Amino acid sequence: MANAAVHPAARRLRLLLSPLKSRIYVPQAEPAATFGTAVTSAKVAVNGVHLHYQRVGEGEHAVLMLPGMLGSGTTDFTPQLQSLNRKRFTLVAWDPRGYGMSRPPDRDYPRDFFERDAKDAVDLMKTLGFKQFSLLGWSDGGITALIIAATFPSYIRKMVVWGANSYVTEEDSRIYEGIRDVSNWGEKTRKPLEALYGYDYFAKTCDKWVDAINQFKHLPEGNICRHLLPQIQCPTLIVHGEKDPLVPRFHADFLLKHVKGSRLHLMPEGRHSLHLRFADEFNRLVEDFLQ
Repeated sequence: MANAAVHPAARRLRLLLSPLKSRIYVPQAEPAATFGTAVTSAKVAVNGVHLHYQRVGEGEHAVLMLPGMLGSGTTDFTPQLQSLNRKRFTLVAWDPRGYGMSRPPDRDYPRDFFERDAKDAVDLMKTLGFKQFSLLGWSDGGITALIIAATFPSYIRKMVVWGANSYVTEEDSRIYEGIRDVSNWGEKTRKPLEALYGYDYFAKTCDKWVDAINQFKHLPEGNICRHLLPQIQCPTLIVHGEKDPLVPRFHADFLLKHVKGSRLHLMPEGRHSLHLRFADEFNRLVEDFLQ
């Protein structure tokens, strides 16, 4: 603790819980036409579980949106489902197994949980009839997107990732420990997740996630998927919020260096949930990149 006053990670930890208040987008009341009758909310059997997804749009360009830890299509991508161009794109937002409405089963974290999510996501899109699609991956969903792009290249058109990292450092581990106790989270973040999961499941799953993500710190170079980055072939846009308290800038720079032909877009005021707080700017950026 003696170093806390001077270490950059410690300063981030003091600010950590405040930015988390914008982690969950709580949609305001909208006219029924916001989604219209074209929205599908359903479950489908994939790899021995029933995965929930939301689908909207009629465009020939399919886009899969991958949420972060404890996330779902509703909590993590409502502004994108509402506002991205539905004539140009067909949007699919999924709940990974154990998250959102893709329960049962309860969420668990074997060593290969990111790879398992990657296979589930691709098999979901195949089950829905998509032969190619683009990826929007946030946080843990960004890690899953990187793995998908590297291991299933023939399916992927383009990819946008933000708040993602391909390895874990000691600095990252200190940040993760700062969010282990969900009772310290801001109420605006905690309450929607408590409503979705119940407090016990929410708290237990977050605790298990911190243990699971910390395990990568003990692997060579803290590797999650850094060894796969050179295999990524699709056009890739990396977005990074300069004020992100959860994922330091060096992770975005590493992705830029090791994903061939990728581009980095910095948002000076962006935090971890930049696509929620600055939804209009983010959506324009995504549409311009994907078209």
